[in-house]
Amino acid sequence: MNQLDQWNHAYGIDGQVNFTLGKGDMPIVMIDNALAQASIALQGAHVLGFQAKGEAPLIWMSEDAVYGPAKSLRGGIPICWPWFGPHATDESMPAHGCARTNDWQPIASKANSDGSILVSFELIESDCTKDLCAHPLNVKLHLTVGTHLNLALETTNLGGSSFTLGQALHTYFNVGDVRETSIEGFDGKEYIDKVKSAGDYGVHKVQQGAIEIASEVDRIYLNTAKCCEIIDPVLERKIIISSEGSASTVVWNPWIEIATKMGDLGADGYLNMLCVESTNAATDVIELATGATHRLVADYSSQAL
Repeated sequence: MNQLDQWNHAYGIDGQVNFTLGKGDMPIVMIDNALAQASIALQGAHVLGFQAKGEAPLIWMSEDAVYGPAKSLRGGIPICWPWFGPHATDESMPAHGCARTNDWQPIASKANSDGSILVSFELIESDCTKDLCAHPLNVKLHLTVGTHLNLALETTNLGGSSFTLGQALHTYFNVGDVRETSIEGFDGKEYIDKVKSAGDYGVHKVQQGAIEIASEVDRIYLNTAKCCEIIDPVLERKIIISSEGSASTVVWNPWIEIATKMGDLGADGYLNMLCVESTNAATDVIELATGATHRLVADYSSQAL
């Protein structure tokens, strides 16, 4: 029995949960129930897509994403862990940590009474993860697929000392035209401007009104509320983002010049994606005590305008 057969035997659910090979022969799990469809790559426990039945896709995935071993995938929901952005003390470490490019394994699946499906994954420890994060940690992702997409990233400190944890659910949302889109819920909130080309990199600013995208945007919003909304008049919907275990939010769109240099965002891909990320970043990193567990939870749904 090969690995896919073993996973299907242990965690497959007839007609609803199936482990198979996706692009680049990458193992993925396909979920299809009466409420929604989703696909998740075992590399990175990376959500590749989610779509509630009768609705437009909620998650954006680049058509030019590169599917290969240890490659970060452009789009979907990369997991940034156990740090966000550059490593705090070692510039040789990869940005956003090791979770998004390493293999995870399924550890549970369940058909819930409300028709949703729960699947759980655990990061597989390897020489690579040990080299990148010498502190002993255990991390799991619990993913619920129903009318909402719910993600719970659960980190437990197995070491004998505290650990400073930074992380993000780096979610790419599908929008009709980012130039027509706005984000509500951040009026009056302080943010750190991370756009290097603007000349005020790292400057703290205060949001006035809704967030609108008309150029490169890369911001860490501080002390954010538990809910915000993406207003999308082109797709005639609003995307509702709720979070727990997070008091910071990253908003990112690379715009034209950076998107072109990236090479895997697709032609004009920046127009149809908008990242709104539930994070523990900047002043919101978690000092995780020995034996303690932290849960970062994000819940995504949409409503017609």
